[in-house]
Amino acid sequence: MPELPVLDHETVLAAVSPIEAIERVREAFLRHHAGEWTMPAKVYLPSPPHGDFRAMPALGDGLALLKWVTSFPGNPERGLPTVTGVICLSDAETGEPLMLLDARSVTALRTGAAAAVASRALAREGASSVGLVGCGLHGLWTSRCLAAAGYREGVAHDPDAGAAERVARERAWRLGTLADALGCDVVCCVTTSEQPVFEAGWLAPGTHVNGIGAFRMGMVELPAELFSRATLVAVDSREAALAEAGDLVAAIHSGHVAAEALIEIGTVDRSWALSRDPEAITAFKSVGLAIQDVAAAEVVMRHLGAA
Repeated sequence: MPELPVLDHETVLAAVSPIEAIERVREAFLRHHAGEWTMPAKVYLPSPPHGDFRAMPALGDGLALLKWVTSFPGNPERGLPTVTGVICLSDAETGEPLMLLDARSVTALRTGAAAAVASRALAREGASSVGLVGCGLHGLWTSRCLAAAGYREGVAHDPDAGAAERVARERAWRLGTLADALGCDVVCCVTTSEQPVFEAGWLAPGTHVNGIGAFRMGMVELPAELFSRATLVAVDSREAALAEAGDLVAAIHSGHVAAEALIEIGTVDRSWALSRDPEAITAFKSVGLAIQDVAAAEVVMRHLGAA
């Protein structure tokens, strides 16, 4: 086997601009929905009581990818990140391995990009402010991608004051309470909470909510009532959401939304947002897809001359 480039966390993040990540992730959603990109279901390997490993394969645009990634919620207490892992990128025509990439950085890039794609498609015309609830690495990249998508004003909120201050300082946003964040035009929840982080009644008419942090069963950052209050509920993948999105599945079981009412984000374009009721509440629920990782990894490979 030839010697493979191994790209670390900082190298990956330096290689891709937020705007490139947004455009490629949007294309990945569209092409996956059209059946052009393929993505088998994730395989979970629990490591109780610590966390779990997961294997995420996908194929698109001549590339095949396998992401071996973790979720170990107790790691921050050890001074370690919750999410770690590695991505193996291969040539889909020859099967030749091309590179190994840090999974944590790719995950942050495509998570933030997905929030921007959904906000562009679903937020009301004239929406300009972002309330960020959860300011860790993924929250930081969500703020960067939303800023690249044109959202310049924001409120950063996190129980970890240092994390919120980092986002606020970089983006020139305000530090604020949860109520301050929920008062913005677009609310992004980027947490691993097992309880709803707000009540649906606290949202003002016209708000768009991105739930992009709680990504497996047992995690519940969005209240069930939000899904019944929302005019439209979009997901990155209906199949993945029904298998993994703890808060959305709970809302379905409690009768707040029907599974058949979920719309895949790859079917929604900006024309819907331009014609929407400005008083309507909309929601996007994401669990993260391997096709998004393909999109981000392809940009990294192209910029670093490994294509």
